[in-house]
Amino acid sequence: MSVRRFVGANSRDVMRQVREALGEDALIVANRRTEGGVEILAMADEAIDHFEPSPESLLPGASSPEPSPAPPMQDSMQAMSERLLREMQDMRELLASSAPAKAAAYQPPLATGTAARLRQLLWNVGFSSELADELLTGLPEPLAALNADSEAPLQWLRQQLIERLCVLSDEASFFDQTGIVALVGPTGVGKTTTTAKLAARFVMRHGTRPVALVTTDSFRIGAHEQLRIYARLLDTPMYALDAEQPIDDLLGRLQGKQWVIIDTVGMSQRDQRVIEQIAHLQGGRSRVRLVLLLNAASQPETLEEVVLRYRQAARAAGAELDDCIITKQDEAGRLAPVLDIVMRHGMRVLFGSNGQQVPEDMAVAAPAALVDQALSTATPQRERPQHADIPMGMPRWSRDVLGQGRRLSSLLARLRQRITGFAALEETWNLASLPGSVQDTRLTALLSAYPPSDDMLGMAWSARRNERGCDWAMPDIGLDTDGAWLALPWLQHRHAAGWQPRLAALSASCGVAVHLLPRLPDADALTWLEAQHLTWISQAAPSQRIVFHRERQSLRQLFNDSLLTHHVGVRFRGQTMQLWTAYADVDVQDASELPLLAWYGEVRDPESAKVVARRYWLTPARLGSEVLSLLLTQLQSEGLAALTRRAWQQLKDADSGELSAEVRLLMASGVAAVAGHLDVAEDDDAQTLRGDLLSLLGTSRRRRDTGMLDALVYAFMARDAIRQLGSVSREGVA
Repeated sequence: MSVRRFVGANSRDVMRQVREALGEDALIVANRRTEGGVEILAMADEAIDHFEPSPESLLPGASSPEPSPAPPMQDSMQAMSERLLREMQDMRELLASSAPAKAAAYQPPLATGTAARLRQLLWNVGFSSELADELLTGLPEPLAALNADSEAPLQWLRQQLIERLCVLSDEASFFDQTGIVALVGPTGVGKTTTTAKLAARFVMRHGTRPVALVTTDSFRIGAHEQLRIYARLLDTPMYALDAEQPIDDLLGRLQGKQWVIIDTVGMSQRDQRVIEQIAHLQGGRSRVRLVLLLNAASQPETLEEVVLRYRQAARAAGAELDDCIITKQDEAGRLAPVLDIVMRHGMRVLFGSNGQQVPEDMAVAAPAALVDQALSTATPQRERPQHADIPMGMPRWSRDVLGQGRRLSSLLARLRQRITGFAALEETWNLASLPGSVQDTRLTALLSAYPPSDDMLGMAWSARRNERGCDWAMPDIGLDTDGAWLALPWLQHRHAAGWQPRLAALSASCGVAVHLLPRLPDADALTWLEAQHLTWISQAAPSQRIVFHRERQSLRQLFNDSLLTHHVGVRFRGQTMQLWTAYADVDVQDASELPLLAWYGEVRDPESAKVVARRYWLTPARLGSEVLSLLLTQLQSEGLAALTRRAWQQLKDADSGELSAEVRLLMASGVAAVAGHLDVAEDDDAQTLRGDLLSLLGTSRRRRDTGMLDALVYAFMARDAIRQLGSVSREGVA
């Protein structure tokens, strides 16, 4: 099929002709305006591979078999279009010829090397490929490159599983709450025995008077009698409740009881009466906390269906079913299937039961022990079928979103645990959902209690000026007791005026003992710092005048011919660099001739040795060269301003106009501090968090600090969207 010419009075008319003749996928080769309207050259997309250009369309200098006279020269537009089509045809052939080689060379990360070994292990012990994909997507590249003998990838995998297993924090948090607890689940899962175990645990803590047992099981022969025997042994009252009665019918007889536990009738997850049963439990005025019992010895398909159907029934009754107890661990050949389902559905494990003895054979769920038990029960290695996943009871898109939610929840929980002040940063983000008129008031209340004095060691003070091109000044960044940046910075205008008053105020309120200053403060502030024996460093300008060997000169002159012999690694503005340093003993005349060390540093590219930045510092001579780590911290903090500007703009673009300027600045500088914290950290946990953060975006970034910043903004926005939809999770997403 050749190129076809279409002419019309206007673009709409001629495009209609093209669609009618060649279809919606027609390729527009060229177009131009003519005296009669618009002219278009077009052809069907599938015709490109069979297109044969005319000899006249060959490019100048192109080879051809034997030159021969051509008929009269065609229209120049026709010739141009044919040349263009021939180039497209050549490009398609080139891509087609290189595709097989690329396909052979490319292997998905999850199917090769270390990832494949970990994936096979997860499959052998009983975890689903869905969870394996979710976990191994975040496998850090350095770990993926290790050989098969290394234990580091396995330890990483173990930690990932532990962090994704939500459990009861401690036994007291469960038994010290008053209320009504109902155990639900299929027949034979161990509800009656578990009821007795829980009641015994409560009696051991609070005595027999505040507790009562209730059964709704009127179907099984001897069910009442079994629980009555346990009640008699525990010296607690027991009441029977018809399955169709609300708990309110017993309120008169439960006066003075602080903790009531209900042993419900066991029902198959496929029984339609499950919905009715839970609806009756939730139908009264009394709120009933539901706990699902999961038999560790059940098949994965059964466990999946139990969780799905019982949670659906709870949702239909307007209730939550987020807690579970794993029973019959001692009877299970593999523990991984039940843990897999708990993790994927975001449930919290309260207790684990591994025998019939009351109350000995039950313990608070311990993630490390459960994961170790699961990983140690591998079956002989077997080939994983192509479609090995158990059938799911929800659409694929729902499972994908749920998986993202689990990853987000786990990520936020680990950030909250690692980074001091992260919970306060989350509270600051929460303010964005409030009316603009109350945001600043709530912010003041939030900041008044931040941070606890024993969590803060120092402050990296920012320059007292607006950032270039911005109408705000970079907030000051706190340092925790390990010297790492806190997640929630300080707004400059909320500090006292003058260096000495603001230093004194912060040292008194938060016990700050280390100050990283953007410039040398006045003589009063220096005198106060020395009188308090505090640790401080100060960045200085090259023109700063000092006294060296009784000669007054600038820092630039002092180090003009210095030979730099010592260097350390440093992350500078998102890149791996080296800091080369030299120092000398000096005095500053306007500071009562305080003995100081003057420092000169060059930030160099380790590959090219090119100098990318030069810095000068002044530090107390009494601290010696041990302050080098503080120089690194201050140098690395320079990149936070650029990250803050990036986050500020992203928030401004997404703002509907209600966001307070103070709140926005703290939100932006806070995520910048977190991204910077993770960028400069070198431990394995930080490496894992970096991988998990960057995998949220699903694309590789050239600079990991900006990539992590974008991922953090995305994570917070996704968290807020979940909160707005009313999905409240006990795992920390909301």
